[in-house]
Amino acid sequence: MQQFAQLYKSLDETNSSNEKVLLLKNYFASAAAQDALWAIALMTHKRPKRTVKVSLIKEWAAELSGVPYWLFEESYHIVGDLAETISHITPEKDNTLNFSLAECIQQIALLAHKTEAEKKAYIIAVWQHTNSWVRFVFNKLITGGFRVGVSEKLIVKALALWLNKEENQIAHRLMGNWSPFETTLQNLLLQENFADNFSKPYPFFLAYALEQTPEELGNEANWLAEYKWDGIRGQTIVRNNEIFIWTRGEELVTEKYPELHTLKNILPNGTVLDGELMAYKNNTILSFQHLQKRIGRKTVSKKLLAEIPVAFFAYDILEHNGQDIRELPLMHRRELLEKLLVNTKHSGVVLLSEKVTFSSWSELINIQANARNMNAEGLMLKNTNAPYEVGRKKGNWWKWKVSPYTIDAVMIYAMQGHGRRANLFTDYTFAVWDNGALVPFAKAYSGLTDKEILAVDKFVKQNTIEKFGPVRSVKAELVFEIAFEGIALSTRHKSGIALRFPRIARWRKDKPAAEANTLDDLKSLFLVKENAE
Repeated sequence: MQQFAQLYKSLDETNSSNEKVLLLKNYFASAAAQDALWAIALMTHKRPKRTVKVSLIKEWAAELSGVPYWLFEESYHIVGDLAETISHITPEKDNTLNFSLAECIQQIALLAHKTEAEKKAYIIAVWQHTNSWVRFVFNKLITGGFRVGVSEKLIVKALALWLNKEENQIAHRLMGNWSPFETTLQNLLLQENFADNFSKPYPFFLAYALEQTPEELGNEANWLAEYKWDGIRGQTIVRNNEIFIWTRGEELVTEKYPELHTLKNILPNGTVLDGELMAYKNNTILSFQHLQKRIGRKTVSKKLLAEIPVAFFAYDILEHNGQDIRELPLMHRRELLEKLLVNTKHSGVVLLSEKVTFSSWSELINIQANARNMNAEGLMLKNTNAPYEVGRKKGNWWKWKVSPYTIDAVMIYAMQGHGRRANLFTDYTFAVWDNGALVPFAKAYSGLTDKEILAVDKFVKQNTIEKFGPVRSVKAELVFEIAFEGIALSTRHKSGIALRFPRIARWRKDKPAAEANTLDDLKSLFLVKENAE
């Protein structure tokens, strides 16, 4: 555990990607196999389940430190990180407790079957007999908030460097819902006769946002254009007469979409399609707000299946007749996909994501500007000569989104941030006018520069009306332009409106609060959207 805590500390102290890769490589090469396996799992977001309530952990930390609970909470809000707060506030007797990362996680898992008193005794023992960094990492694990500043791409690079293997091969082996409780490092990465689990997806190829004009991409004949669908990115896998549906977030969601199970009878064995899960009814694409009603449901009622059926819109094929064809140029993969799906368009469950035909970049610019009419976020541009790559790579896939909706709103609440922003008010609630009163409709925390954040923080502290724990209500004076991707009616919000991906576009210092937009303005955007659909 000391070794893993030192790795965490070293990763936290550097911004250099190359140095992080070297730190990771050295750790994997020197750590015990099961510790290395758990480190890979933790840093690729496969955290063990939380077995102790956070509220109890906070109570025990306050009690052990001898400070009132309210003071502990205030300290937490100032520090901005619960694990760090506990590691600072709990008294350390000595550093005599020695255990490995794997042993620590095993003990945490076993707490699920312990009494509250036994859980408390174990946690306090760890706090009192470990140094601050081990205690900090332990707290991250026990509270379920483990995060470290490395991407999966860096993990893959480090493992490939250590094992002298191809990055694509490593990335593929890390996909899926494997668990260190059920496998070993040898089986996951080192076994020479490694055979992929037949349910395992391929690593997703991710696009960069188009930063230049499309003309700068060169000859339009070398590019395929598709609508960028506003759904859930996924892979549909048919192997061994079974179907598996994975999301980009590596979540196996097969059981959540029972209407798609017939694909194992429609698609041949040895087929993997890349595409989008979309709400689709009566030959019409429904909005993402409809799809949201299906997301997260453990069971799907017959009524919901009838109201919001889901289809898979395929735009690429990664495996054909059991062969990995990702190295083929897109134009060849597309031909195979079209032949495969030529007779499935009436199935209602798998559809070909049609190409957008255009003869010039100027024509495509006009098509892109009207993408919302297709319930799309914009267009995708794909190099027809490119293979299917791994991860986010610049050059061959570009996402070209339409301009977001915008509305001018008044800030009425502010809340303290977390981490490095723990002492600043960085999370804001915005409102629009309705019959002379301000009605809250959205929260946002991104979009301002560091300099602007400091200025808003100063305003909040000087213009607070009331305090509600970490939240403050403020004078209704500051106006901000709020950008968002989608809008829908909602009975759960006071305004009756719900936004998708709200963020701050700019600070409207030129506009007084009285000139901010109204609730009717917001609702008019919804009506425009509905008419477009």
